[in-house]
This record gives sequence, structure tokens and C-alpha cells, in this order.
Amino acid sequence: MKKLISTTLLIAMFTTMALCQTEKVDSTYRRHFIGSSLFVLFNVFEKPSPSFYQLNYGYSLSPKDVLIVEAITWTYNSPLGIPFGDSFDDPEKAYPGYIREFGIGLAYKRFIWKNFYSTFHATPLLRHYLDLDKKNIQNGFQLFLTLRFGYHFRLFNDRFFLEPSIAFTHWPISTKVPESFAAMEKEWPKYFLFEPGFHFGFKF
Repeated sequence: MKKLISTTLLIAMFTTMALCQTEKVDSTYRRHFIGSSLFVLFNVFEKPSPSFYQLNYGYSLSPKDVLIVEAITWTYNSPLGIPFGDSFDDPEKAYPGYIREFGIGLAYKRFIWKNFYSTFHATPLLRHYLDLDKKNIQNGFQLFLTLRFGYHFRLFNDRFFLEPSIAFTHWPISTKVPESFAAMEKEWPKYFLFEPGFHFGFKF
């Protein structure tokens, strides 16, 4: 799944860059936006579905500074630290079940130069550890941190935007992990480098 996500997002990123090179940036300043992530499309194309849903609300403190609230949930069945080069579809690397997470996080975005930006996200997540029949066996907590670098494309008189990006993720805190799940995680790091992202939204 990670390889499919990476390839699709990279294609989307370069396609967007090609389409938007001549887009004129309108000077209209809009403080609010709502948005999401292209990852939601994998609920349709990926089997089994990751049940990934995300909704963002952002407020511009200034033309360069933005605060964002993110509501997010997803399901996965293998450790997050498995790199793209490894076979994460290997059943020997999978959990004896699934993890379902729900969280509301806070992010700060800073436009560094023109439309290039960086964003730091901190998301506390409630974790449900599920068996192979997706029955809950235990609950826990995770703190998920993301440092993102990307480019903000302004479209349709700055009403819409697209943001291809690269992220560095780290989850320093995970609590009440069942032993069988922890055994699968111990050989993998608690971070992921160069994860592609693709956000979109509507400004108002």
C-alpha cells in the first residue's frame, strides 16, 4: 500500500506542478479554509480499505502564519515504521489484527519563501487494538508528530489550493500496546522519512 500511495502522490505532485506553473496568484487575502488529504481516495481503490478520513480547518493569523485543526482517523495492519523498500505486504510483518486510531491535532504552518511552506503537526490519537475479526481487545494512546515541507498552489482566484509535500513523521509515545503487536514493531523505527503528502482545500 505504501508503494502505491507514494507512486500516486508523486505523479499527482508533478502533474499539479505542470498544470499550475502559469497560474497567476491573486492578492485576495482569505483567512479561513477547509480541506483534506488525497489519501482519502485510497478508501475507494485500496483493498482492504484503510478507512482513512481527514478534515482540516485553518485560520490565517497573517499572510505567512496559519493555525490548523485536524480531525483524522485511519486503520492499518502493519507497523508504521516499515520503509518503502521493504515488503510491507508480507504477512510475517503484519499485526495479529489491526489498529484503529482517532485524533484531533493542531498544526502551525509558516510560509518560508513565496509559496514554499513548512508545517509542524502534533496529533494525540486514541488507539483501538483489534483482533483479526476487528473486535476490540485493548485501548491505548499515541502522540503522532509530523514536520512537513511543501508548495502551496493557488487556483481559481485563490479560492482553492493544492499542496504537494514531503513529511518526516515520528511517534514517540504509544501506550498499552499488546505484546503481540509490540513484538511486530520492535524491529522497525518509530519514525518515517520522506513520506509524500498531497493536501487540498477551499478558502473563504
